[in-house]
Amino acid sequence: MIETGWISILPPIIAIALALITKEVYSSLFVGVFSGMVIYTVFAQEPFTAVFAHMFDMMAEKIADNSYMIIFLALLWAVITLVGKSGGMEAYGRWAGKKLKSRRKTLLATALLGVLIFIDDGFNCLTIGTVMRPIYDRQKISREKLAYIIDATAAPVCIIAPVSSWAVAVASEVSDKNGFWVFLSTIPYNLYALLTIVMVIFICITGKDFGKMRKAENNNLSVLKSEEKELNNASPAGHVYDLVLPIVVLIICAILGMAYVGGFFSGVSFSEAIGYNPTAGLSLGAFAGLIMAFVLYIPRRIMKPKEFISSIVDGIGSIVPPMLILILSWSLGGVCRQMIGTGEFISGFVTQADISFRVLPLLIFIIAALMSFSMGTSWGTFGILIPIVSMICQASNGADMLVPAIGATLAGSVYGDHCSPISDTTILSSTGAMCDHIRHVETQIPYATLVAAVCAVGYLIIGFTDIPWIGFFAGVVILIGALLLLNGKKDNKELKNQME
Repeated sequence: MIETGWISILPPIIAIALALITKEVYSSLFVGVFSGMVIYTVFAQEPFTAVFAHMFDMMAEKIADNSYMIIFLALLWAVITLVGKSGGMEAYGRWAGKKLKSRRKTLLATALLGVLIFIDDGFNCLTIGTVMRPIYDRQKISREKLAYIIDATAAPVCIIAPVSSWAVAVASEVSDKNGFWVFLSTIPYNLYALLTIVMVIFICITGKDFGKMRKAENNNLSVLKSEEKELNNASPAGHVYDLVLPIVVLIICAILGMAYVGGFFSGVSFSEAIGYNPTAGLSLGAFAGLIMAFVLYIPRRIMKPKEFISSIVDGIGSIVPPMLILILSWSLGGVCRQMIGTGEFISGFVTQADISFRVLPLLIFIIAALMSFSMGTSWGTFGILIPIVSMICQASNGADMLVPAIGATLAGSVYGDHCSPISDTTILSSTGAMCDHIRHVETQIPYATLVAAVCAVGYLIIGFTDIPWIGFFAGVVILIGALLLLNGKKDNKELKNQME
């Protein structure tokens, strides 16, 4: 590593600035990596051609270091694609329609399904939207409400679920060898995810809405009278277990796989075992889900072997874009940490400037939210920010704030992504609900922003108390009070009666 002084902060600044200006994360991250290599080559007095050699060496190194994660993501998306084409989603919708006979039950079932399907946010959005949409239409619940609930239980649930593609992505960004345990430690500090779930449950139970969502509920503006077009050509022979079994097997085997890889069955404690190499265990679980799908679909001729393999290929292909984001962000972090000394410079600057780390979580939450909203990607945001935040907190007087700061980074990333009209999750939520995309954005932003404002208060409390649960419970009280105040006394009697 070469000490390059203040110039070492240019690569991440360039990447962030370009991402905010262009709203395109791939080229922004690439330029950030390239500029870092140029700085290293100049200070090392190497020929310019070495820039390209170092750049691709770094990418290859990061791919090798995170090879199990890449395998897990590929297998996971293969399972997601297969389940979508099996007809299990439609079968669940028919079954649920016979069980859910009130608005409250339907809303709570949607939220519960969103919490249970925590492996991946995209799978969450499309699955829940597909299976619950017919029930919402029969009960005259707005498509905007469906889109909000599935969006609010997608990324916010995935970002705090240990067995998910998000957990592995976050853990891989942390320079600490125990990145998975750092991720687990951030869960109490991820106020936006936790408070969003609280808000969803409150709204589902009480039926209280405000703003444009209330108008959508009263007028039911989004129920389509025209014939719907399905998202995919799913098999008509699917059953509920075609959806449930592969996912259940994947989750169970992922947990067992993490324990096995870490040596739990050889005497190592469970907590140590699952933290040893979690991505390897998750890969085993995803492969088990794939095998379960094969056993379910092929003998019953739900799919032909050729169609089964084609679906696997399609699923793997769909994960390439986010995988590219990860590889570039890994490389940018590697350049800053391993080659040009960004961490050492920032740590020294923060120490000399005597910046109060008490307000650091709040500032990081705001910065992450702005970046994620502008770029439309939470993965790209925390991919850029986590290495920087980690380096800042390595300063002597900021080490204790690492976990709260990373928690705030994840929370801000999800909030910005939740509001952004160009976010994949936002688009998938409106698509799954068959809701007009702009209507979904307009009705969701006030809800998400209310939670974010409460989070800001919570992060100030955490900064001065170092106790996450005080900030969380204070946030719950403020959030519920604000919801009651915003709802006012103009309850719709018809909607209130239908909640029962």
